[in-house]
Amino acid sequence: MNELVSAQTATALKQVKLGFLGVGWIGRQRMKAVLDSGFAEAVAIADPSTEMMREACALAPDAVIAADLEELLDQPLDGIVIATPSASHAAQSIRALEAGVAVFCQKPLGRTASEVRAVVDASRAANRLLGVDLSYRHTEGMRQIRELIRSGALGKVFAADLTFHNAYGPDKAWFYDKTLSGGGCLIDLGVHLIDLVLWCLDFPSVATVTSELRAGGNRLGESRSVEDFAAATLTLSGGQVVRVTSSWRLQAGCDAVIGADFFGTEGGASFRNVDGSFYDFTAAKLSGTSRQTLAEPPEEWGGRAAVDWVRRLARGQRHHPAAQEFVAVAEVIDRIYQQADTIS
Repeated sequence: MNELVSAQTATALKQVKLGFLGVGWIGRQRMKAVLDSGFAEAVAIADPSTEMMREACALAPDAVIAADLEELLDQPLDGIVIATPSASHAAQSIRALEAGVAVFCQKPLGRTASEVRAVVDASRAANRLLGVDLSYRHTEGMRQIRELIRSGALGKVFAADLTFHNAYGPDKAWFYDKTLSGGGCLIDLGVHLIDLVLWCLDFPSVATVTSELRAGGNRLGESRSVEDFAAATLTLSGGQVVRVTSSWRLQAGCDAVIGADFFGTEGGASFRNVDGSFYDFTAAKLSGTSRQTLAEPPEEWGGRAAVDWVRRLARGQRHHPAAQEFVAVAEVIDRIYQQADTIS
């Protein structure tokens, strides 16, 4: 029934015209999701890789092939989907917004809070919609956990523990150059965890931060690399204690260990990946020794953040104050890096 309603809604709205900048694996996945939604058409595509362009054109054979962002912006676009290396995100987003084009960007939106703030300021000045691919918000399990917390069903939430361990590291060299990536596993994986906990708790301010970053088992200050292990403890303005841990190339015994646990005075909630999967999750409400299942796989959630953005764009939404949440997440990441630097 939901799919039927969505299809009817899509046909009732004018399709938005989109450009796609960067069509590697993640870019093509988001491209397919938004095109399948019925809310958008692909007008133009740009990527330096001939192979990636060929695969993207199979999804959108009528799209114009553009050489770069400037040629994309020469087309009559309502929005642009950016899936390029992190160093380019902020500048490309700002350029598109200043051209009057809405933006959906891969995370991180910027390498630092100042870069993210500049993008949000550009969105506000241009009055154009800005979205970021913080995709775990759109899993059914995390949606239900957030509703439990907001409804008071868990009582007062006083602690949370979030983890994202990856048994692999990225396969592109730029991830390991901080000037290009902004950092290591924290900004790559931990950004999702920080976003999830702040989103579930309605974005309280962060009172204190302690952290430790490691590379190859050594404190980051003793290494020239970016971190491959990050652990941080945040104390929020409401007194909640949050632990966040992320890593690349951890000896995990499986592909990934992903989880988010929330502890309240009247109950708890748990979100977990299944058998090391990056895609399959369960969620449960906890009470003493009992648990109530909230969500189970399978679930197609990967493209929902992009579809949500394009749906809002099709409805005419422009800049939204919630974009300030992207700045809040980036500020916490900055503080984690800065605090770790002081003890290196």
